[in-house]
Amino acid sequence: MYKSEITLNVNGEERSVYVRHADTLLHVLREELGLTGAKPGCLNGDCGACTIDVDGEAMKSCLMLAIEAVGKKITTVEGLQNVPIKTAFIKKFAFQCGYCTPGFIMNSHSLIKKYPNADDAQIKDCLESNICRCTGYKEIEEAVKSVLSNDSIE
Repeated sequence: MYKSEITLNVNGEERSVYVRHADTLLHVLREELGLTGAKPGCLNGDCGACTIDVDGEAMKSCLMLAIEAVGKKITTVEGLQNVPIKTAFIKKFAFQCGYCTPGFIMNSHSLIKKYPNADDAQIKDCLESNICRCTGYKEIEEAVKSVLSNDSIE
């Protein structure tokens, strides 16, 4: 197996890693860099458990090759520090088993940054790209709305 060395900017840090050209970003983040927040779910882009931020956009890391991420700024859930959406998920009980939670947090964080005045339709549209089998989406929507209305820390 032929591998190439690439450098990725992950969570504000330059990380060099050897990858096959066919390795997904999800695989490299988890198996090579030890960042296990992005979860393997469907591995075909349907569930959103592997959602990360790439250059300010929510991206399903199972659909992106690691070599495509060279030169881009990657943020995983481990790299989100002191963001209101994490606190809001806890306060609104927006998770049960927690497997899908990092993907929902990353997707919600992206929505909040892009659309600080998002309405209900935008929130529902955003959350439809992630799947949770344990809980309803009501608590997740409430967590997002609480951040948008700036009352998530109360």
